[in-house]
Amino acid sequence: MTAFVILWAHVVAAALYGALAVFQLRRWNGDPRNRPLLAAFAAMSVWTIFLALVGPYTLMAQLAESGRNLAFLAFMYGLMASAGGDQGKKALKGVFAAVAAVIGLQIVIGGVMPKFDHAPVVLEALATTSQIIGLTIAAGSLILVHNIYGLAAPDSRSALRFPMLALAVMWAIDLHLYTVDYFSRAPANELFAARGVVLALIAPLFALGLRNVVWRIQISRVATFQSISVIAILGYIVTMMLAARAIEIVGGDWARIGQVAVVLGMTLLALLILPSAKLRAWLRVTLAKHLFEHRYDYRQEWLRFTDTVGRGTEGGAMLEERVVKALADIGGAPGGLLLLVDEHRRLSPAGHWNWSGTLPASAGDGAEALLCLVEQGGYVVDFAAIRDGQLVEGGETVAVPAWLARMDSAWAGIPLSHEGRLAGLVILEHPALRRRLDWEDFDLFRTAGIQAASYIAEARSLQALADAQRFDEFNRRFAFILHDIKNLVSQLSLVTRNAERHADNPEFRADMIATLQSSVRKMNDLLARLSPGAAREADPPRAVEVQPILDAIAAARQRQHPVRAFAEAGLLAMADPAALEQALSHLVQNAIDASDPGIPVVLRANESGGDVAIEVIDRGAGMAAEFIRTRLFQPFASTKEQGFGVGAHEAKSLITAMGGRLEVESRLGNGTRFTLFLPGAESRAHPLLERKRA
Repeated sequence: MTAFVILWAHVVAAALYGALAVFQLRRWNGDPRNRPLLAAFAAMSVWTIFLALVGPYTLMAQLAESGRNLAFLAFMYGLMASAGGDQGKKALKGVFAAVAAVIGLQIVIGGVMPKFDHAPVVLEALATTSQIIGLTIAAGSLILVHNIYGLAAPDSRSALRFPMLALAVMWAIDLHLYTVDYFSRAPANELFAARGVVLALIAPLFALGLRNVVWRIQISRVATFQSISVIAILGYIVTMMLAARAIEIVGGDWARIGQVAVVLGMTLLALLILPSAKLRAWLRVTLAKHLFEHRYDYRQEWLRFTDTVGRGTEGGAMLEERVVKALADIGGAPGGLLLLVDEHRRLSPAGHWNWSGTLPASAGDGAEALLCLVEQGGYVVDFAAIRDGQLVEGGETVAVPAWLARMDSAWAGIPLSHEGRLAGLVILEHPALRRRLDWEDFDLFRTAGIQAASYIAEARSLQALADAQRFDEFNRRFAFILHDIKNLVSQLSLVTRNAERHADNPEFRADMIATLQSSVRKMNDLLARLSPGAAREADPPRAVEVQPILDAIAAARQRQHPVRAFAEAGLLAMADPAALEQALSHLVQNAIDASDPGIPVVLRANESGGDVAIEVIDRGAGMAAEFIRTRLFQPFASTKEQGFGVGAHEAKSLITAMGGRLEVESRLGNGTRFTLFLPGAESRAHPLLERKRA
């Protein structure tokens, strides 16, 4: 039954792949990628015929299998070669060459095996080697399939999905078959029959992929390094398998000695290589040098740089520390130090990351010439070029300060330039593998330094803006307080003048003491408001009787100017009493200043549609409509020569904070009317009536 399945499964597969080859030949359009695909389908058809007729372990079947592998490998190589740019191609070409070389070795072994039919030991060794080589080819090809699909452009993946899936299934079944053959040391006929069925089933996947041949690949440095790493691991496994089988063939006591020696040697090698940071750095530099056109993957480096600098205060790292780390990550440096340039052109430490050297205790002197050279040319300082305290850069020789030249761990000095001025210098420690800086280091470090300087300058600007806002808030409060002090000074001046004439009057003395106490209380309140930490917070609005507040304001101003107060009895408004008194005091004082002597200012309060309307009326000079519209409520705008121009502004702010509004009516020569509207509250009589009924 197994032989029947093997025969017909492979015959059907041969017919399907032959049809695919004919179809590919008919749609030939001159695309060079069609040639390896056509050859691959033809080789698949021939190979499956040999598998059906003569079996898998004959010379012709192995040669046909090698041809199939080479053809599909050439197809994937053509996809890789069509990728734009040269980034990473050299490394991937090495991977393709390695797999192709192993296929060539498989062809050689398949060709020499028939000559050793009379030597069973040698024949067994060659057969085992052929199985390991087949396993290696399948594994390496699977790695390439994974990377080719992973590197495909987004608009090409839908077209590549089915061919890559078919290739992955084909080489996966080969890998499984060769692995079972190697460990069982006997032909796996059931798996061989299943492979024929699988090969027939995946043929339609190739056909689906041929409907759209818009295939584009984008080479990735990371994927290339991953491919090389997996190939290295695979090489290690294959080496161990070959060594183990060779030891088994030799036999005797030498087999045990060889096994111990191989295990001990591999263990010592791993212990020497894996912990060595210097060796890993050398390997990374060597691969980048010989496999890639550029040392750096600029896109990846820039994304990492911006992510490191822009992560905020995560983990408590300040901006200066993040800048140093971001620049150190670019060059693989283990640490770094940030030195900022102060106004005296001296360098002072401002931040560091993993810095192992000694930090300058204070600002560093003697760097003026070096800073001037770096600022003018934007040079990256190569500390390996410093000789006897002198640095030759751009054809100029400058002295390097001793404290800077003594930094033995220093490797590169990256200038932080912003708008043509040097803001600082980042000193990077040399990586595990010491190397001289080259043009790529200079260009990338210089550009990254400019970007880092812009981050630091932006942070400084934000800090300066925050400080300016705090000073502005302080100045705003101080301006309001000066306005209030001016009013208090006016009251105290009036008391002083009247004291000369009425000092003997007991009523005047009592009134004077009350005025002084009120002034002291208000001045203490003003001092408290001037301090941000001790500023009085506004009380939440509550039901306040309006009439006592108006009467108190009128009484306080009587000796200065006539003020008349009228209010409905029991009228309540939702307000902060202190804030309402302060706002009305500002407006009354402005009305007094605008009025002629002897002409009273009127305060009137009444209910208006559920609100409480409080009017401040004077018959003074009035204001122009343009002034009211554009300047009245703006700070520091006043019609009075000695005015601060903040009374109306603060009054409106206080009233708005209580949920009210302020309206003004004025005409030149006819006076002004300010109207405060505050939310009304229920009268006191209503709650008393409710309590009596209860």
